[in-house]
Amino acid sequence: MRILLAYDSLSGNTKMVAEEVEAELVRAQHDVTSFRVHPGAQYPLETDYDLFILGAWTADLGRTPPDMKDFIAELGTKPPHVAIFGTGETQWSMAYFCGAVDRMATYFASEYPRLKIEQMPNNERDHVAIQEWVAEVLSMREGVVK
Repeated sequence: MRILLAYDSLSGNTKMVAEEVEAELVRAQHDVTSFRVHPGAQYPLETDYDLFILGAWTADLGRTPPDMKDFIAELGTKPPHVAIFGTGETQWSMAYFCGAVDRMATYFASEYPRLKIEQMPNNERDHVAIQEWVAEVLSMREGVVK
């Protein structure tokens, strides 16, 4: 399966999750195009992907960061298969925790599970959550495309 993995990371937390997600996808023998979104980038959107995986930190009281919003705008039409992950901090309240994940999943009407990691993946529970999330997303998608 051809998978596009795009993420935005402010402090490196989301990048760490993205790297673990990518490693799981590669381990499952998928063709992954992975990159960090940033202003002025030329994204590889001319290729058809079977699955889009987007990840972001959460900005300003639960909002999606501007660079990820710009990337989503460059997608043009909404892909039918989009899975979302992100990082956040519960210290800003549960109402805003990983709000970007919820906003993006709602925007894309994603039926895939959402992965939310507190700050960075720094314990076994986080690593297992990432592995299980990737497995579940792949299982759902592979039910449609082999």
